[in-house]
Amino acid sequence: MVWLHGLGDNGSSSSQLLESLPLPNIKWICPTAPSRPVSILGGFPCTAWCDVGEISEDGHDDFEGLDASAAHIANLLSTEPADVKVGIGGFSMGGAIALYSATCCALGRYGSGHPYPINLRAVVGLSSWLPGWRSLKSKIECSYEAARRAASLPIILTHGTSDDVVPYRFGEKSAHALSMAGFRQALFKPYEGLGHYTVPKEMDEVVHWLTTRLGLDGSR
Repeated sequence: MVWLHGLGDNGSSSSQLLESLPLPNIKWICPTAPSRPVSILGGFPCTAWCDVGEISEDGHDDFEGLDASAAHIANLLSTEPADVKVGIGGFSMGGAIALYSATCCALGRYGSGHPYPINLRAVVGLSSWLPGWRSLKSKIECSYEAARRAASLPIILTHGTSDDVVPYRFGEKSAHALSMAGFRQALFKPYEGLGHYTVPKEMDEVVHWLTTRLGLDGSR
């Protein structure tokens, strides 16, 4: 399972939390995003999976950066044996990339037609949002295979209702957009009163969900 950190963070900080979880049958891969100028920080460079401006309903999606990250992460998993169940998860911007990767998997492509090389079995997005949500439904509806893949892909989104970094309504809207596009196994879990940096609390739900969805024995 590839796990993606948030804006300005790194993979090693994620691995410390993940390796403490009661999920011994999961191999965690925690890459660090490249450093790039980020619009929301006034162009200041930091580790980021894509560029992002103001987080709003009218915000611009950096599809070039999104596609590059989705391709890079898929390639990290493409060498796994065929019998290994692969998944992507992440927090904040990392969760946004994970959710975007879910849409690429369903569509069978990313960017301008490059084939998406893996079959995701689980996707996790914590305190995040769904890039490209406005056009997702129309894209999925254009293909029977995309609709079939979307319907079978398990996704969990969690979000604190008091999140002041990525507002709660974006998590709620993202879950609604996935549902309307035919992602029938997309689960949205709100956390009343919690803010943006509540990952340890949310991970309890994720552990249970992954154990169930991937058929893992979380007790060993």
